[in-house]
Amino acid sequence: MSTKIAIIINSSWNIFNFRKGLVTSFIEESHEVVAITPNDDYVDQLKEWGVRHVPVKLEGSGLNPMKDMWYVRQLKRILKAEKPNIILSYTIKANIYGSLAARFLGIPIISNVSGLGTTFLWKGWVKRTAIFLYNRAFRSTSFIFFQNGDDRKLFLENVKVSPSKTGLLPGSGINLEDFNFNPPEFKNPIKFLMISRLILEKGVLEFIQSAESICKTRTNVEFQILGSYEPRHKRSIEELDFESIEKENFITYLGHSDDVKQMISQADVVVLPSYREGTPRTLLEAAAMSRPLIATNAPGCREVVSDGINGFLCDVKSAESLTTKIDLFLALNQEEKRAMGVASRKLVVNKFDEKIVIEEYSRKIKQLLNRPND
Repeated sequence: MSTKIAIIINSSWNIFNFRKGLVTSFIEESHEVVAITPNDDYVDQLKEWGVRHVPVKLEGSGLNPMKDMWYVRQLKRILKAEKPNIILSYTIKANIYGSLAARFLGIPIISNVSGLGTTFLWKGWVKRTAIFLYNRAFRSTSFIFFQNGDDRKLFLENVKVSPSKTGLLPGSGINLEDFNFNPPEFKNPIKFLMISRLILEKGVLEFIQSAESICKTRTNVEFQILGSYEPRHKRSIEELDFESIEKENFITYLGHSDDVKQMISQADVVVLPSYREGTPRTLLEAAAMSRPLIATNAPGCREVVSDGINGFLCDVKSAESLTTKIDLFLALNQEEKRAMGVASRKLVVNKFDEKIVIEEYSRKIKQLLNRPND
């Protein structure tokens, strides 16, 4: 039986980068998929897959309930016209306000809390406001997926939701045929690549400080950062500051790229010193391509990195600890480095195949719509 599925999310870019396998699987099963997002450069890509797009206006950053009520009214109007059988929501505002709109119209909704991010990292009114809104919105949310157990535990400590309405997913999953086994040769200079938005919570400054420290004593290394500036984000790395850092010649800024796979293929090790994650897609992609990983011993990261097996875990907010782990990797011989890459691939195959995510969503949708499993 065909199902009309509405996806509420903060950008079409997000669907294009992280949800392609899930969305195209729905379309292949003859379901109708409607994406409700602001207009951006990736809308046409979704249309090529067979997704129908309905534009909505959304203020991207900050939590201002008064301003965001206009977003709720838009969602109510769109959903009332579209009449989807079920809604899938992602990202904080889409989860909160999408759930409010779904409750008003009596439409089942599955929300995906893909990481608690800065909202739960920082204290103050932003966190209090977010918790208040989550409590109001998630009263009648049909089901909530989390991407790691730490996030689910912390969320349930703050938001009154029945644990029986929650489940875990292995991130957004990885297409193992697209991101295939492709081990590096580990020839000098060894390239350490960080893939991230340029904000403080991703550990950008720790990566820069570590690169500077190591380059003072070594010539057989290269450090690169791939990612976009976030000028509207309160804790963004300033573009002018980064340009001055580049001039010191211990780090290379690669800018933004839609071909992340190509950039990973040119690197030897992928690094993410983030303060907290859901399940970091960049680490999954790198692991699928048999790259050793170095990341923080933080929620989300430690699900993908097994310390000493497929990489190393460092302390959060510690450039010194990160430097130590990079030095540990450089001290390994070729066989040991390659073994870490092989272990990365094995971990992704066993735990993070996107087929797991697709099956979980299909099962939960059928359950909520009272349809028998095939």
